[in-house]
Amino acid sequence: MAINISKRNLIASICRDSFYDFFLTFWETIVPETLVPNWHIKYLCDELQIVAERVFAGKPKEYDLLINISPGTTKSTICSIMYPAWMWTRMPSIRCICGSYAGSLSMELSRKSRLVIKSQLYTELYPEIYLSNDQDTKGHFANTAGGSRYATSVGGSVMGMHGHVIVIDDPIDPQSARSDTALEDANTWIETALPTRKVDKAVTPTILIMQRLHQSDPSGKMMEQPNVKHICLPATESDLIKPKVMRKFYTKGLMDTERLSRKVLAENERMLGQYHYAGQFNQNPIPDGGGMFKIVKLKLSPLAAIKIKTGKLVRYWDKAGSHNRGCYTVGVKMCQDIYGGFWVLDVVRGQWESQERERIIKETTELDGKECIVWIEQEPGSGGLQSAQDTIRNLAGYSVYAERPSGDKTLRADPFSVQVNNGNVGLATAMWNGDYMDEMQFFPDSTYKDQMDASSGAFGQLCVTRRVIGALGHGNEEEN
Repeated sequence: MAINISKRNLIASICRDSFYDFFLTFWETIVPETLVPNWHIKYLCDELQIVAERVFAGKPKEYDLLINISPGTTKSTICSIMYPAWMWTRMPSIRCICGSYAGSLSMELSRKSRLVIKSQLYTELYPEIYLSNDQDTKGHFANTAGGSRYATSVGGSVMGMHGHVIVIDDPIDPQSARSDTALEDANTWIETALPTRKVDKAVTPTILIMQRLHQSDPSGKMMEQPNVKHICLPATESDLIKPKVMRKFYTKGLMDTERLSRKVLAENERMLGQYHYAGQFNQNPIPDGGGMFKIVKLKLSPLAAIKIKTGKLVRYWDKAGSHNRGCYTVGVKMCQDIYGGFWVLDVVRGQWESQERERIIKETTELDGKECIVWIEQEPGSGGLQSAQDTIRNLAGYSVYAERPSGDKTLRADPFSVQVNNGNVGLATAMWNGDYMDEMQFFPDSTYKDQMDASSGAFGQLCVTRRVIGALGHGNEEEN
């Protein structure tokens, strides 16, 4: 139905000035169901408009925007479909690069954004904006004023494209969140490929919308960067809500009582399992009760108050050869107390080249004293054998042994986690506690696993009933 000129101009003006009103007005052009209102929709629209206003004015961005929110909250409709179409009403020449984890998803979001722009309502309200005949495909379309929307996927080519705004919507498939390769691919693409595709690095904002899936997912990486505004809206009320003032909008502990009711959330938890549910809906890549290790069960005590059982003192080294990058070399010192409990007494951790690493291992061994048995994790292959032999020679005069662990890291950590989760493990209070517990709570999905590997090794050696005598496990066995 045609709209009379005065009404048309009024609606066009209202929608041009307010992204939220644009969203409400154009909802029915692509979604057959009636919109279910909730406070988060207007909030996200307003936040996205704040970011866009600086682009329209050509002003340097104040921050990049990170949004963590549950699936099924119309986030993609807001950010990937409506947002680019609305920005053209204010700045027809704006170019937007939009990416997702899969090409098919990126194309579908682009197709729907194109439907909004080609709708009768959009054409009537903004007749000056129409698509160029020579660039009008569902994955890449442009208007006659020079504006464009380009769809791509993680790892996809963006060569030749430059954007005034970059929108990344779900760069990780939830089913691939535990794949180191998938995580690395997404992070590398976002950190290295996309920054070179900005029209003006000082002005072009990056907007990332996704669920939390892993400690090292693109959200985690983006939070480490300066000048990032983080919006986090978990499905249920928690301390993770950001900005904290948004907590006042939760009703009966829920972000959205209609879309994400208690019944809906319970069904999703049953279908997804606690790990996937915790990340996708509560924006926490570990369950509320903890992951494999429940760090709330750890005891903390000053070192001087721990009553160490004689003969039960081990330092276990998990060695790495990286200098200021990659994995860490970690030496975990552990004991059993006179009551049968286990204590992590000290953690030495760093990214050292081999010569410095061996020096630190020797200095640490001298400080620990001869009553502390030293174990070295021997990596597979001749290189691992040689490295273990070098360390044993370097520690001549001390009780030093090498172990060739087998099996999955998670399985090796299981006996230690059982003791932690039953409240039988404690930490000597020290500066290293924070990094240690941070890795422990996210394991096996933690960014680094070296402290838990070394802890599992130390715990295993404390609990064995027999130990190997002789270099590299080629000697005789003796009762412990």
